Amino acid sequence: MKIKQLSIFLENKKGRLWKALNTLAEGDINIRALSIADTSEFGILRIIIKDPITAKELLEKNNFIVKTIDIVGVELDDTPGGLSNVLKILNDEDINLEYIYAFTHEKTEKAILLLQAENLDLLIDTLNKHEIAIVPPEDIYNL
Repeated sequence: MKIKQLSIFLENKKGRLWKALNTLAEGDINIRALSIADTSEFGILRIIIKDPITAKELLEKNNFIVKTIDIVGVELDDTPGGLSNVLKILNDEDINLEYIYAFTHEKTEKAILLLQAENLDLLIDTLNKHEIAIVPPEDIYNL
Protein backbone atom coordinates (compact mmCIF):
# COMPACT_ATOMS: atom_id res chain seq x y z
CA MET A 1 0.00 0.00 0.00
CA LYS A 2 2.79 2.44 0.85
CA ILE A 3 5.05 3.83 -1.84
CA LYS A 4 8.67 4.70 -1.09
CA GLN A 5 9.44 8.28 -2.06
CA LEU A 6 12.87 9.89 -1.96
CA SER A 7 13.07 13.44 -0.64
CA ILE A 8 16.31 15.08 -1.71
CA PHE A 9 17.38 18.32 -0.05
CA LEU A 10 18.94 20.78 -2.46
CA GLU A 11 20.70 24.04 -1.81
CA ASN A 12 18.87 26.74 -3.71
CA LYS A 13 21.73 27.53 -6.07
CA LYS A 14 22.42 27.14 -9.75
CA GLY A 15 23.04 23.61 -10.99
CA ARG A 16 21.99 21.71 -7.87
CA LEU A 17 18.77 20.30 -9.37
CA TRP A 18 20.60 19.35 -12.55
CA LYS A 19 23.34 17.64 -10.53
CA ALA A 20 20.82 15.49 -8.64
CA LEU A 21 18.92 14.52 -11.77
CA ASN A 22 22.11 13.93 -13.75
CA THR A 23 23.43 11.69 -10.98
CA LEU A 24 20.30 9.55 -11.33
CA ALA A 25 20.58 9.56 -15.14
CA GLU A 26 24.21 8.43 -14.99
CA GLY A 27 23.11 5.64 -12.65
CA ASP A 28 20.52 4.57 -15.26
CA ILE A 29 17.68 5.39 -12.85
CA ASN A 30 14.41 6.50 -14.44
CA ILE A 31 12.03 8.79 -12.55
CA ARG A 32 8.35 7.79 -12.44
CA ALA A 33 7.05 10.97 -10.76
CA LEU A 34 8.64 14.19 -9.53
CA SER A 35 7.73 17.23 -7.48
CA ILE A 36 9.85 20.11 -6.26
CA ALA A 37 9.16 22.67 -3.55
CA ASP A 38 11.48 25.51 -2.69
CA THR A 39 12.20 28.29 -0.26
CA SER A 40 14.73 31.06 -0.65
CA GLU A 41 17.46 28.85 0.82
CA PHE A 42 16.73 25.25 -0.16
CA GLY A 43 14.48 23.00 -2.17
CA ILE A 44 13.05 19.55 -1.68
CA LEU A 45 12.99 17.31 -4.71
CA ARG A 46 10.50 14.48 -4.24
CA ILE A 47 10.79 11.54 -6.62
CA ILE A 48 9.29 8.12 -7.15
CA ILE A 49 11.55 5.56 -8.77
CA LYS A 50 11.56 1.79 -9.20
CA ASP A 51 14.54 1.12 -6.91
CA PRO A 52 14.63 3.74 -4.15
CA ILE A 53 17.35 1.97 -2.15
CA THR A 54 19.86 2.02 -5.00
CA ALA A 55 18.98 5.62 -5.88
CA LYS A 56 19.34 6.75 -2.27
CA GLU A 57 22.78 5.15 -1.99
CA LEU A 58 23.89 6.70 -5.28
CA LEU A 59 22.70 10.17 -4.30
CA GLU A 60 24.26 9.96 -0.83
CA LYS A 61 27.55 8.84 -2.38
CA ASN A 62 27.37 12.08 -4.40
CA ASN A 63 26.89 14.22 -1.27
CA PHE A 64 23.10 14.67 -1.33
CA ILE A 65 20.98 14.51 1.80
CA VAL A 66 18.19 12.02 1.10
CA LYS A 67 15.29 10.73 3.16
CA THR A 68 13.00 7.83 2.31
CA ILE A 69 9.37 8.64 3.10
CA ASP A 70 6.25 6.51 2.76
CA ILE A 71 3.38 7.99 0.77
CA VAL A 72 0.15 6.66 -0.73
CA GLY A 73 -1.03 6.71 -4.33
CA VAL A 74 -4.66 6.73 -5.39
CA GLU A 75 -6.26 6.51 -8.77
CA LEU A 76 -8.86 9.14 -9.57
CA ASP A 77 -10.92 10.28 -12.51
CA ASP A 78 -8.99 12.61 -14.79
CA THR A 79 -11.97 14.92 -15.17
CA PRO A 80 -12.96 18.28 -13.71
CA GLY A 81 -13.71 17.67 -10.03
CA GLY A 82 -11.85 14.34 -9.79
CA LEU A 83 -9.26 15.75 -7.41
CA SER A 84 -11.77 17.92 -5.59
CA ASN A 85 -13.97 14.90 -4.84
CA VAL A 86 -11.13 13.02 -3.15
CA LEU A 87 -9.99 16.10 -1.21
CA LYS A 88 -13.54 16.76 0.02
CA ILE A 89 -13.75 13.26 1.48
CA LEU A 90 -10.42 13.73 3.25
CA ASN A 91 -11.45 17.15 4.50
CA ASP A 92 -14.78 15.82 5.80
CA GLU A 93 -12.88 13.02 7.59
CA ASP A 94 -10.48 15.58 9.13
CA ILE A 95 -7.40 14.15 7.40
CA ASN A 96 -4.59 16.70 7.30
CA LEU A 97 -2.45 16.34 4.17
CA GLU A 98 1.14 17.54 4.27
CA TYR A 99 1.47 17.63 0.47
CA ILE A 100 0.16 16.11 -2.74
CA TYR A 101 1.22 15.84 -6.36
CA ALA A 102 -0.36 14.12 -9.31
CA PHE A 103 0.36 12.84 -12.78
CA THR A 104 -1.42 11.15 -15.64
CA HIS A 105 -0.40 7.94 -17.34
CA GLU A 106 -1.45 5.57 -20.11
CA LYS A 107 -4.96 5.19 -18.71
CA THR A 108 -6.15 8.41 -20.31
CA GLU A 109 -9.30 8.65 -18.21
CA LYS A 110 -7.41 8.26 -14.92
CA ALA A 111 -4.77 10.16 -12.97
CA ILE A 112 -2.63 9.14 -10.01
CA LEU A 113 -2.56 11.30 -6.92
CA LEU A 114 0.33 10.90 -4.47
CA LEU A 115 -0.44 11.88 -0.88
CA GLN A 116 1.50 12.38 2.34
CA ALA A 117 -0.26 12.86 5.67
CA GLU A 118 0.68 13.09 9.35
CA ASN A 119 -0.99 9.72 9.96
CA LEU A 120 -0.53 7.56 6.88
CA ASP A 121 -2.34 4.55 8.36
CA LEU A 122 -5.41 6.68 9.11
CA LEU A 123 -5.25 8.05 5.57
CA ILE A 124 -5.18 4.51 4.14
CA ASP A 125 -8.08 3.43 6.36
CA THR A 126 -10.10 6.46 5.25
CA LEU A 127 -9.38 5.84 1.57
CA ASN A 128 -10.44 2.20 1.95
CA LYS A 129 -13.58 3.18 3.87
CA HIS A 130 -14.65 5.44 1.00
CA GLU A 131 -13.60 2.89 -1.65
CA ILE A 132 -11.01 5.17 -3.21
CA ALA A 133 -8.70 2.99 -5.31
CA ILE A 134 -5.24 2.79 -3.74
CA VAL A 135 -2.54 2.07 -6.30
CA PRO A 136 -0.07 -0.67 -5.29
CA PRO A 137 3.55 0.50 -5.16
CA GLU A 138 4.59 -1.96 -7.90
CA ASP A 139 2.10 -0.35 -10.30
CA ILE A 140 3.68 3.07 -9.73
CA TYR A 141 7.26 1.82 -9.90
CA ASN A 142 6.60 -0.05 -13.15
CA LEU A 143 4.82 2.71 -15.08
